[in-house]
Amino acid sequence: MKKLLIGTVGAFALFSFVVSQAGIWSIDGAHSRLGFTILHNGITNVHGNFTKFTMEVTTPNTDFTGASIVLNAEAASVNTGIDARDNHLRTADCFDVEKYPSITFKSTAVTPAEQKGTYNIEGDLTMHGTTKKVVFSGVHTGDGKNYKGTPVAGLQISGSVKRSEFGMGEVSPGLADEVKLQADLEIVKN
Repeated sequence: MKKLLIGTVGAFALFSFVVSQAGIWSIDGAHSRLGFTILHNGITNVHGNFTKFTMEVTTPNTDFTGASIVLNAEAASVNTGIDARDNHLRTADCFDVEKYPSITFKSTAVTPAEQKGTYNIEGDLTMHGTTKKVVFSGVHTGDGKNYKGTPVAGLQISGSVKRSEFGMGEVSPGLADEVKLQADLEIVKN
């Protein structure tokens, strides 16, 4: 009887842990960055980011396997640290923010990769009015609690896309076609 009671309590505790970890998470904008890097003249990297973006992650498990990720960035919030360049990136030569104000990503599959805590994140990226299937790499960088005691998790998502595949041709002489993306994210459980 004692073994049955211990087993039942242990199973309940495990079930409780699973339920407490699954849920809906949103971005902590103060501790997150959605950035990109592009090679200029084949010799140096130019960095930038989007200052306004939202993200929602729905986790059905104790990890990110099977998660649903939806990200929306305001294209006009592009920031490279140089106003003239940012203003040019907002024009029809590049993001064409008047016509295409949002950049979105919606995952279609999140599966474990080879190393523990790493994931293959497949989904649809829509930019400049074009949607393409992409695969990004994800790393679960840790868990904790914020100052309110609410569960938080760290995610790093990276990959690359080609501007030309999204209808953004020659923006400026010397810029590479490949753009490397990296999101360093802290998400908060709702």
